[in-house]
Amino acid sequence: MVAVVVTGIGLVSALGKNLEDSWQQLIAGQSGIRWHQPFSELEPRPLGMIAKQPAHMRVLTQSVVTFALKDAGLFPPLPDCGVVIGSSRSYQGLWEQMARQMRWDTEAQGHKGTESRFQFSPAQQLPCSPSSSLEDWLETLPHMNAIAAARQIGACGMVLAPMAACATGIWAIAQAALLIQSGQCQRVIAGAVEAPITPLTITGFEQMGALAKTGAYPFDLYREGLVLGEGGALFVLESAELAHQRQAKVYGQILGFGLTADAYHANTPEPEGRSAIAAVKQCLERSHLSPNDIDYIHAHGTATLLNDRIESILIQRLFPKSVAVSSTKGATGHTLGASGALGVAFSLMAMKQQILPPCVGLSHPEFDLDLVRGARQSKIQRVLCFSFGFGGQNAVIALAQES
Repeated sequence: MVAVVVTGIGLVSALGKNLEDSWQQLIAGQSGIRWHQPFSELEPRPLGMIAKQPAHMRVLTQSVVTFALKDAGLFPPLPDCGVVIGSSRSYQGLWEQMARQMRWDTEAQGHKGTESRFQFSPAQQLPCSPSSSLEDWLETLPHMNAIAAARQIGACGMVLAPMAACATGIWAIAQAALLIQSGQCQRVIAGAVEAPITPLTITGFEQMGALAKTGAYPFDLYREGLVLGEGGALFVLESAELAHQRQAKVYGQILGFGLTADAYHANTPEPEGRSAIAAVKQCLERSHLSPNDIDYIHAHGTATLLNDRIESILIQRLFPKSVAVSSTKGATGHTLGASGALGVAFSLMAMKQQILPPCVGLSHPEFDLDLVRGARQSKIQRVLCFSFGFGGQNAVIALAQES
């Protein structure tokens, strides 16, 4: 089997505008969650925002792509590079703005039945002068963010845009690893980006009763729910042979992954966690690992009542009590489709620096796990990252120091 390694990481989150800043804030126990409300019709609430206004999907992705390539020592054009960049929301924020603009235009015309015409700039995420442009709308279709990234780096190979709810980031990395292992590519830029701070996303999660009122406290007895966050993490994945040929630095190796579905409910995890357990077992088997080989688990840890409980049961059933566990969502917020990608980035940094990242927001642990309360030095050679998405989509990936 072809070995797949990570040679570059680009990351932007509520914690910081790049990987190093976000990591330093994380291990210092800081949180990027603040009280915000960019939409006047909604009440203020805790959000993990990068700036004072919602992130622009296209601009955010461009930045993360640029950071990843720079970190890998690569420069466009990269015609043979594959692209696998996912998002669970994609350009939903732009679609909501388009719908509001159409409504405002129709109201301004006195509801006379005249079709509203508008132009929209995806790059600026702002409504423009009223002259219709089909191209602007096409640029906001769900897969076009990955296509735009391919244009940005001059990639003429395979482009994929997976959507798997909160499991999207790990799904994308797994797909990219398969492209390299099957010989279709030697290099792929992969991961996920999310800009979910929109009125519909906020009110939808609020109606579900999933949003926290004060902050995100994963695995805490007094956890309240998730906090929405913006961000993205993209990786340069290469065959080990190519990475060594160009003497690239290597963060770690992707050993294997497990991908399953509950086939149970739209937003409630299967109570026994059977499919999630199957994903973990798949990942371990494909990676030629046993539960005792794992030094650290980056948990999904949404700080919702059900997720944290079922995830804790899963870990307790499969792993020894000595395995360290943390979720970084108390620091970044829940970046939905990008959350698994952020988790992989932080896990690779943990292996590089031999530091366990803390479970920020945890004060009163509810579960009998070795939850990391504060960053600490530890021997970390092999890591698992978990992502569990709505619809029962389960994704687990195994990372290791390069052998």
